[in-house]
Amino acid sequence: MAKKMWLLAVALPLAGWSATASAGNSMPTGGRATQPVGHYEFCQREPQQCRQVTARHAPVELSRKLWAAMVEVNDQVNAQVSPRTDMEMWGREEFWSYPDGFGDCEDYVLEKRRELMKLGIPAGDLLITVVRQPNGDGHAVLTVRTGQGDYVLDNLEPRVLAWSDTEYTYLKRQSDRNSGAWVTINDGRAIAVGSVASR
Repeated sequence: MAKKMWLLAVALPLAGWSATASAGNSMPTGGRATQPVGHYEFCQREPQQCRQVTARHAPVELSRKLWAAMVEVNDQVNAQVSPRTDMEMWGREEFWSYPDGFGDCEDYVLEKRRELMKLGIPAGDLLITVVRQPNGDGHAVLTVRTGQGDYVLDNLEPRVLAWSDTEYTYLKRQSDRNSGAWVTINDGRAIAVGSVASR
């Protein structure tokens, strides 16, 4: 039964894959942005995850195989991790970590990024991204940078969507050249924020 559900989850997005792929576009990024404190502290504990330098290159090609992998990883991590706040798990805010059955939005993102990197996708095409939800709450998603546009893997949304098809205001993301650096996103809706709380 689980196998059938997975096949259905992959088949449904693939049915509209060509239309979705051609509809995507890339986020307009700007200059350097401040690194989220949770990511900075994560880098102190996991320095190898923040020293990934990617040579300038065209984004990865969005093939049917990559699309299926994105859908599968998004589904699997969303199913395997139960939502829990950092305060509930660690007694403090903004503690980014790989999930151990439980996690908040950044933890989902870290795990999805790790799983897709195992499949050979370059670090520079898997970018932790900070957004603001329509209700004003902060949130984190994983952006997959492709030649057909930027796509979002999200623990609050079962579908993999083009970034422009979401309701978020995009604030900043990891640099596609250096995983320890962050850049602004100029999507026309972002406002200056000092700190973004995580859901």
